[in-house]
Amino acid sequence: MKLGLIAGNGRFPFLLLDAARAEGHSVVVAAIKEETDAEIDQRAAADPEITVHWLSLGELSRLIETFQKEGVQKAVMAGQVKHKQIFSSIRPDWRLAKLLMNLRTRNTDMLLGAVAKVLGDEGIELISSTSFLEPLLAQEGALTSRRPDEDERKNIEYGLSVAGAVAGFDIGQTVVVAGQACVAVEAMEGTDATIKRAGRLMDSLVGDASTLERRLTVVKVAKPNQDMRFDVPVIGLATIETMIRAGASCLSVEAGRTLLFERETVLERANQAGIAIVATPRVTKAE
Repeated sequence: MKLGLIAGNGRFPFLLLDAARAEGHSVVVAAIKEETDAEIDQRAAADPEITVHWLSLGELSRLIETFQKEGVQKAVMAGQVKHKQIFSSIRPDWRLAKLLMNLRTRNTDMLLGAVAKVLGDEGIELISSTSFLEPLLAQEGALTSRRPDEDERKNIEYGLSVAGAVAGFDIGQTVVVAGQACVAVEAMEGTDATIKRAGRLMDSLVGDASTLERRLTVVKVAKPNQDMRFDVPVIGLATIETMIRAGASCLSVEAGRTLLFERETVLERANQAGIAIVATPRVTKAE
């Protein structure tokens, strides 16, 4: 099979590329100029079964034409495209402009779902972004040597209820909690930026008569009706390093629906820093 890969930023596209090639698939990469790491060209230079085409974020018609000319019938999205990028710096072509005009709301699910439908109408099936990477999905239970303590468990319980509600509106997937109080909620800025903001907010309380303990718990969930073709929650080393700098001591992710990249390195670093990581059961949609 010739697989189309729509590559965003980070290591996700490279992990998926390696996994697809390990299974013998040729890969046609649609590299996004505003997001994709230039290292993708080096991969293509070293492997004749990898072809890279560079496109701007707004070039939906060119994406379709590229995949059709290459004979791609199945494609996957891998790697983040910053939400604010979608609504700021891109110059949409006629097809994307028409799509944007017809959206009821411009959240991630609505936008990428519409893109997936357009691709499908053109004979290109968008498949799950966890394809080839299922072994990287976090399994239920404590992942680090230290388990969450009682206070952190309370933060997780509260954070799951808040994060589940926020994710249900497709606003963000992460909340940061301290003392069963919500310190920060993710919006367009992304998980790591949300954790940084929570750290700055807690720093601002130093010296004040704050009742919040300076230990942050980060709770990240999938959406209640998560479409596994895009925007699947991802945790990597950068998230752990951001947590350390922000003073976060615990991370809760959703089991079976969160990709854990660089697993051994992530868990080793978390153990060194005394951070507890736990994968919780799937969050059901609030009634």
